[in-house]
This record gives sequence, C-alpha cells and structure tokens, in this order.
Amino acid sequence: VQLQASGGGLVQAGDSLRLSCVASGETFKNYHMGWFRQAPGKEREYVSSVTWSGIGTYYADSVKGRFTISRDNAKSTVYLQMNDLKAEDTAVYYCAAVYDPLGGKPRYDYDYWGQGTLVTVSS
Repeated sequence: VQLQASGGGLVQAGDSLRLSCVASGETFKNYHMGWFRQAPGKEREYVSSVTWSGIGTYYADSVKGRFTISRDNAKSTVYLQMNDLKAEDTAVYYCAAVYDPLGGKPRYDYDYWGQGTLVTVSS
C-alpha cells in the first residue's frame, strides 16, 4: 500500500484544517487506517484511527472532541478533520495502514506509512 498525505499548513490557534491521505496499490477497504503525529523532539504518537467500514472511530484523549476521522472507500481516501487547533497540535502528521478486513477494534500497529504532512499552529 502506498500512502500520500496532504493538507498540512500554517494556521492560527482556533483554526481548522483537513488532512487527506490517498491510498493506492491494494484494496483500500481491507485496511484499518490511522493517523499519527510527531512533534519536534518527541516520539511519534497515535492520534486517531478508523475501521474498514468507517463505523468504528477511535481517538487519543488529547484530540477527542476536536478531531474527526472519516474515510471514503470509493476514493481510497482517509480524512482527518481538525478543529479548534492548538499550539500543541503542531507536528508532522502521518497516515498509516494495517491489513484488517472486517476488523472492529482499534489498531495501534501499522505496516504501511505515508510521508507525512506538516501542521504548524501559531498561538
């Protein structure tokens, strides 16, 4: 699976951004999709993920209520809508995929990674 993330940028605190990640090479609906982020000087951390159907969505406590993950299997794309952005959301955001057809639980282990897109939130 090849993953291409986009949508990052420089915004002010309180603004919104929507990240997109387009997948290619395999049957997208067979994959559980996730978003991770890595801030400068910190380890990569889990942000959110979504099951193959789009029904199961999961979030880190730090983004719950502000971020929304979704997917469009017809477009092989997963999205991360980020609202009320804070300075601490500044990071490189990565999309990731793990083979999990019909899976119904959150996944934290991933086999495929995109190149990352930078989100910078100024306070």
